[in-house]
Amino acid sequence: MSRKKKELPLIENVEIVDIAAEGKAIAKVNDMVVFIPYVVPGDVIDLQITRKKNKYAEGKPVRFVSYSQNRTEAFCEHFGVCGGCKWQILPYAEQLKFKQKQVTDNLTRIGKVELPEIQPIMGSEKTEFYRNKLEYTFSNKRWLTWEQVKSGESFDNMNALGFHIPGMFDKVLDINKCWLQDDISNQIRNFVRQYCFDKGYTFFDLRNRGGLMRNMIVRTSTTGELMLIVVFYDDEKEQREDLLQAIAGEFPQITALLYIINQKANDTITDQEVLTWKGNDFIYEEMEGLKFKIGPKSFYQTNSEQAYNLYKVARDFAGLTGKEHVYDLYTGTGTIANFVARQAEKVVGIEYVEDAIEDAKFNSKNNGIDNTLFYAGDMKDILTQDFINEHGRPDVIITDPPRAGMHDDVINVILFAEPDRIVYVSCNPATQARDLSLLDEKYKVEKVQPVDMFPHTHHVENVVLLIRK
Repeated sequence: MSRKKKELPLIENVEIVDIAAEGKAIAKVNDMVVFIPYVVPGDVIDLQITRKKNKYAEGKPVRFVSYSQNRTEAFCEHFGVCGGCKWQILPYAEQLKFKQKQVTDNLTRIGKVELPEIQPIMGSEKTEFYRNKLEYTFSNKRWLTWEQVKSGESFDNMNALGFHIPGMFDKVLDINKCWLQDDISNQIRNFVRQYCFDKGYTFFDLRNRGGLMRNMIVRTSTTGELMLIVVFYDDEKEQREDLLQAIAGEFPQITALLYIINQKANDTITDQEVLTWKGNDFIYEEMEGLKFKIGPKSFYQTNSEQAYNLYKVARDFAGLTGKEHVYDLYTGTGTIANFVARQAEKVVGIEYVEDAIEDAKFNSKNNGIDNTLFYAGDMKDILTQDFINEHGRPDVIITDPPRAGMHDDVINVILFAEPDRIVYVSCNPATQARDLSLLDEKYKVEKVQPVDMFPHTHHVENVVLLIRK
């Protein structure tokens, strides 16, 4: 006989006191820290504990006793269910304040290195429709909101096209309007969904893997170009071609209409063949007169306008005079490498994704830049002491690693190379702080500039300049 699950308490009149990681907020109950989503400091709530550990708990608000003065109305109809844009109930100025605090806390608590005064965070001019890429999922297991469940209505059509519910890999919330990307993204998504409904196309079964429609990726650019990638699971030629033809007819502004047949277990497309239905197999992004080719597999900062500000900070921190050898680690499509190349003698870019490196080479050639070299491979395997000996010691290293930060082997090679300056661009100040503590052996932190790339989320970019001691 199984033990009866212990009932978790409901606690009344609890004040929210601070912001925590992952967009959640903090309350303190009897010296225990409780993490709660969709509330802001100053809210007073009745709190249902949902999970309890020795030193902390998780909970959810079941009733608002009073609302914080530092709260604003959510503008998205999907707020609280979608899982994205959790901070849209915070005024943007308050969001920036907490992101600044997040950077300071991480560098101080984890890095434990001597820090200069941290510069005020650079806010994003756009706080809505700022993303240039969104990926939607087709699912035959639509997520029903609590209001829909309570309504007692019978839902015959359980297909959905939208975003995954957090923690529910096979459940997808059907999205009517998303405020993250230009409204053309909403128009395309809603058209495709209705067309598939009307034609009886099957939506993907994420648990049992089957169905025609799997994913859809929309990419936009500041040049006005538009890419749509439709990912199918079943290889049904007639249905596929009918849909693509309908999309092309409805949206002539799509400059790159591509498709993929992906029958493997996961949704990643880096190892998949991308086929062109109409137009080009790329779009262009532009920055200071430089044109950057963006393919379907290319990484590019998802907030194009703010990326420009981010790269200007990185270039300024690099302090280039035209005589420097620069290494650009995790170069992607070579955006930073090509952006700084006109102020350097030579730039060497390294990136894991081969397609991105091909785009980086193309971008250099297309922009008349002849002082760059690009190499594809795992960073810790490419950036070795032999590589440094062959290509020369860098005067400046610019590094923009993924959220996990840099591998210890990469840090050791950087310490061996001993560049005069390191410009560390990070999307995760916690792992950045860890890496700064490892670099502290030979480097001191000279400047710190947080940059907000993702309004209404807890994510923040941070640029650090390190100078050799």
